[in-house]
Amino acid sequence: MTPANNGAGTPEDDDPFGYLYADGQAAGATPPSSGGYGYPGPASGGAAQPGVPRTSYNHVRTVGDRTYGGARAQVPPQAQYQAPEALRAEGYAPQPPTTQNQPVPGNSGGRGRGSGGPNTKGLLIGAVAVVAAVVIGIGIALASGDDDPKDKPQAGNSGGNTAPQSPNPEPSKSEEKPPELPKTDATGPGLVLAGGAAAESTVPGAKSAGGSYVGGFNQVGASVTWTVDVTEAGAYRVYLRYGTPGEDATSTLSANGKANTSPLNMENFGDTPKGDWEKGWKTTWGQVNLNKGTNTIKISCEQGNQCNAALDQLWITGANG
Repeated sequence: MTPANNGAGTPEDDDPFGYLYADGQAAGATPPSSGGYGYPGPASGGAAQPGVPRTSYNHVRTVGDRTYGGARAQVPPQAQYQAPEALRAEGYAPQPPTTQNQPVPGNSGGRGRGSGGPNTKGLLIGAVAVVAAVVIGIGIALASGDDDPKDKPQAGNSGGNTAPQSPNPEPSKSEEKPPELPKTDATGPGLVLAGGAAAESTVPGAKSAGGSYVGGFNQVGASVTWTVDVTEAGAYRVYLRYGTPGEDATSTLSANGKANTSPLNMENFGDTPKGDWEKGWKTTWGQVNLNKGTNTIKISCEQGNQCNAALDQLWITGANG
């Protein structure tokens, strides 16, 4: 070994990929054909030469040289890297990567309305159909909810807590209308006039049928007796429509033969002018106790009464009017 000569075994001369570089190709490096690498020289054995790899590398193979039961992969001997700028200068325009949901420009075979996206129209129609079906189902359920036989009592079912109701239930007593109480004209049927009392019709303004009324009442013993029926015993009011010639009058009110202690007041209410019978029609009332069933009510002119009056109509109400 001489100065500046380190022999053939220096690492820089042991480059298995020398044929890939320009300096190696200038030195004559070629791809191996039988397992060797690097610069020219024997693949194995012989004397060491500059640029010849050691024989210990003979077991290494070039990329693509190993086969796995098939044809040998061929590697381009002069493959070199080229930058994107050089490729564009040569007229090559790389295409951007595409995905399954993104259409390639110019491809009209994509889904949707030419945009390559999902079929939104179909999805919208499907969603509307689902909502419509749900709404229809709810409407049917509400409409038929009252017809569920489980909610209705079944004939012969003794498991319920309510008794079957008749198709026409009887109204309760509180719903029944009270019977109308009697009302009559003073000269109507069912009344008995006595003691000089008689029907007259000379004074206008009477409300009895035909304008008649009971006159001749201005003498002791004159009376009108009325027979009535009531459904319940209790206190009642007896109303009397009467007329006076502009002066006060009184009479006696009796029920079932029992006279009231206070006279029936037939006052000249409103101060009708004295002697004016036509404008002297008034109304008064007195209270009596009646029995359930038939009762007799009597209005009479007794001693101590001032009976210059005419009697027109009679009616009964409850104790509170």
